[in-house]
Amino acid sequence: MAAPEPRTPFFRVVLSSLIGTTIEWYDFFLYGSAAALVFNAVFFPESDPLVGTLLAFGTYAIGFIARPIGGLVFGHFGDRVGRKQLLIISLLMMGIATFAIGLLPTYAAIGTAAPILLTTLRLIQGFALGGEWGGAVLLVSEHGSDRHRGFWASWPQAGVPCGNLLATAVLAVLSVVQSDADFVAWGWRIPFLLSGVLVLVGLYIRLAVHESQVFKDAAARAAANPRSETIPIIDVIIHHWREVLVAMGVRMAENISYYVITAFILVYATQQADMDQGAVLNAVLLASAVHLVVIPLWGALSDRWGRRPVIAIGAIGVSAWSFAFFPLIDIGTFGSVATAATVGLVLHGAMYGPQAAFFSELFSTRARYSGASIGYQLASIVAGGLAPLIATWLLAGFGSSVPIAVYVTAAGALTVVAVWASRETRGRDLTTPAAEWVSPAP
Repeated sequence: MAAPEPRTPFFRVVLSSLIGTTIEWYDFFLYGSAAALVFNAVFFPESDPLVGTLLAFGTYAIGFIARPIGGLVFGHFGDRVGRKQLLIISLLMMGIATFAIGLLPTYAAIGTAAPILLTTLRLIQGFALGGEWGGAVLLVSEHGSDRHRGFWASWPQAGVPCGNLLATAVLAVLSVVQSDADFVAWGWRIPFLLSGVLVLVGLYIRLAVHESQVFKDAAARAAANPRSETIPIIDVIIHHWREVLVAMGVRMAENISYYVITAFILVYATQQADMDQGAVLNAVLLASAVHLVVIPLWGALSDRWGRRPVIAIGAIGVSAWSFAFFPLIDIGTFGSVATAATVGLVLHGAMYGPQAAFFSELFSTRARYSGASIGYQLASIVAGGLAPLIATWLLAGFGSSVPIAVYVTAAGALTVVAVWASRETRGRDLTTPAAEWVSPAP
């Protein structure tokens, strides 16, 4: 085994992962907000407003397509080179791409080259985000103790609501200090340029983190017996394909419900309940703040009850709540919408909180980055990437929210089946190959 090196204080490991995922999701959410608010006018001005908005959202969707590719590439090298180096690269890629968006010339300045450059930078964002998640959660999982992995590994997951809250807060401040005309003319660039400062903070913390001893020991064993090594993706396909399917199944209810609660709610509440968009955004913002708090709490509960029961609670919970979610929005008050979104995200947290530890525990060390990233990111295409579109289509086709609730419930059933088909991983020793781990008696 490799000689032990000085260990990074565990708090710094957790902080580096949390800040990194917060920055990456800040960048990702910021793009979505800008696509809805200004990109149609800045980069697609020759289209009518609706077509321009659709084109802007098209570039947003491209980020989802790039995520599995990023997960595959970063997973391969992360399993070979190490988690830390790839996390630094993903942070730099995301930060540079986001900063560059803030400097892009408009359509009026350079014509069609402007939307082409925007799309290219969006692809880089999605590629980087695809590699960030796996490395961030593995760094915490492999540094931490087996007993409390669910709690500590859930903190990088909290970077999603953190990034959302940060992006929304920056946009809210700008809306107060700027006119709409100034924001469209140049103010929209400020949040993108601020990303450069955030990246410098993230790099400062991340560079001081050492590689996990779990990975270094596995790398040393592989170096001593190179003939036993296979390409990580081949290892995943041959030895861990069941675990990838389990991870994708677990993601179904979690990912679909999240985008219904946080994205489709804007369409439904404004068009069906005739609510002001600002009120709906504030309701989702409040729900996201609660989401940030409950994610680590559910992760801690998974250390006591097991990963499978907590995830199942979330899947069954969001399925049942989906039938109350839309009637509450139909009431049309801020309180009813905030209640619908908050309860939905609390139940979502039961799936999302334990997910990082659970996915880390499904795979062996030399295929862990690849396996966890592939399962996580592949599901994002068919689940979260399509959820708002499918929900909108169901609403238009049936004129009722009931089919959407059935859609969420079907996703919940898939997740429950995936949980049932898996084995409990709570407390797994990550130095032991996945095939040799024996689940403790309940």
